[in-house]
Amino acid sequence: MTERPHILADANAIADAVIAKVGRKIVLGLPLGLGKASHIANALYARAASDPSISLTIFTALTLEKPHYKNVLERRFLKPVIERLFGDWPQLDYAKALRAGTLPQNIEVNEFFFLAGQWLRVPHAQQSYISANYTHASRYLIERGVNVIAQLVAKRDGRYSLSGNTDITLDLFRARAEGKADFLVTGQVNGELPFMTGEAELPGEAFDFLLDSPSTEFSLFAPPHEPIGYSEYAIGLHTAGLVPDGGTLQIGIGKDGDAVAEALILRHRDNATFRKALAALSPDAEGHLAPFETGLHGLSEMLVSAFLQLIDAGVVKREVEGALLNAGFFLGPKSFYRALRDMPEDLRGKIRMRPISFTNQLYGGEDIKRVQRPCARFINSTMMVTLLGAAVSDGLEDGRVVSGVGGQYDFFAQAFALPDARAVLTLNATRGAGKRATSNIRWSYGYETIPRHLRDVVVSEYGVADLRGRTDAEVIARMLNISDSRFQAELLGRAKETGKIGKTYEIPSRFRENTPDRIERALRPFREAGHMPAFPFGSDFDATEQRLLPALERLETASQSPFALLRLALNGLGRGEDAALARMQLDSPRGFSDRFYRVLLRGALRG
Repeated sequence: MTERPHILADANAIADAVIAKVGRKIVLGLPLGLGKASHIANALYARAASDPSISLTIFTALTLEKPHYKNVLERRFLKPVIERLFGDWPQLDYAKALRAGTLPQNIEVNEFFFLAGQWLRVPHAQQSYISANYTHASRYLIERGVNVIAQLVAKRDGRYSLSGNTDITLDLFRARAEGKADFLVTGQVNGELPFMTGEAELPGEAFDFLLDSPSTEFSLFAPPHEPIGYSEYAIGLHTAGLVPDGGTLQIGIGKDGDAVAEALILRHRDNATFRKALAALSPDAEGHLAPFETGLHGLSEMLVSAFLQLIDAGVVKREVEGALLNAGFFLGPKSFYRALRDMPEDLRGKIRMRPISFTNQLYGGEDIKRVQRPCARFINSTMMVTLLGAAVSDGLEDGRVVSGVGGQYDFFAQAFALPDARAVLTLNATRGAGKRATSNIRWSYGYETIPRHLRDVVVSEYGVADLRGRTDAEVIARMLNISDSRFQAELLGRAKETGKIGKTYEIPSRFRENTPDRIERALRPFREAGHMPAFPFGSDFDATEQRLLPALERLETASQSPFALLRLALNGLGRGEDAALARMQLDSPRGFSDRFYRVLLRGALRG
């Protein structure tokens, strides 16, 4: 074979060709998240699973799975959603085997980032996890002897695009050009992938084998937007006041990131309302509160869908070398992929997909990067923060991994290397409800993602704690100010016991009313006036499902207390059938359990 690429319509034929080329020891690099060539990966897995003489090592991250449901009500709600959003998305066979505990001995799966919380109870996955900063992952893959890459690609006029996963692939290509790696490149064409240009665009000759067939087309994995509540909006408003005009912005996926984006848009489009909402939370709030004149430049390992809204709103408008935004990978709802596909060519060309070595670090062209990244704000979420400022973002103190470090440390390193940059961590001050509520601000914890000597800015729904360069006592005081008041006395007591804060220190009175009720009272008028909607960037849930989401959340919270369940049941007595009960197959109950669920759900729907 002399011509490249060799285009085939059968994944099994590509698997056979790969084995013929590289032999029976395969080290397969699969891109993070969306970019996995699933049919090729499954064909190689099937070959190895049926032939013990083949050694297959899969190195990847963010293996996507269809959502799982834990109980009857979750199944009734999620099953139609899963069929609608993920119906023909192909499951990865190695993931099914991992979860079932049936992974063959000649196959190893190493991930450096998990889908959050999905592998906590799978020992084999936990044991095979590799802890790595995003910028180091390609190095580890090269050290393991990667000899095959299998990537999902977009196609147009005989050319191909790495689309939403330039992140590590481009760094591997560079390593191969420098003689540090040698591997085959296989691609699988997908018609739904947006065709991203710039460095993401490659000629056909860049690939050894391409899988291109209508039979292997599938819908992209599309996680829907989650509803944003009052706590997240409070976090978003506080954080939006930390972002200077003319600066550089990175935000992560999830409710906090969406809330930050919506708050930045509110600041720009309706500045008076933004200031009033922020003042309702913190009457003495200061910072960067004016609309954007110069605008922001986007620099993010992940291109989240909210960035498109920020561009449309005129918040992200500062161009750097013709680009509005540079990112390493993307993942989002169906509307996000559709918006990228339908975007005018010139505008889509201003969204540059780059290697992760470009977005996540300063090394390599550092002098230019420093000039192009002024006033950077790297905004990411975390699970817990200690009173001394250490962050717990990816693991538990028993050693189990929830997700992964990813790029969080990379952006902290940049924040301290750039003279006017800051790393902002957002978190809800508590988790759970009622007697089961716990504080996400701890005195200490047995695991850290970001150590306390890199403490910078922490934002909860109760305010901003600027920790950089502060003494331990000052850090403790500031963290107490953004803690939930139900836990402040205990936290302060621990600090006093250890002598890390004065015995006579008292939390200022204005910070002793940090409760969820206060946040809701402050922001409810704005939501009722049409601001801060639950789904600011649209939703894949229909109107009935949007009503059900908060009701099911209330029901789950109530399930932790018999008395709370009783209150819901009493609230649900009487008549009142509607579409929500029908959607959950409870309009015509079949037996006692259905009748019980109907009463509970009706009570939850009534609030």
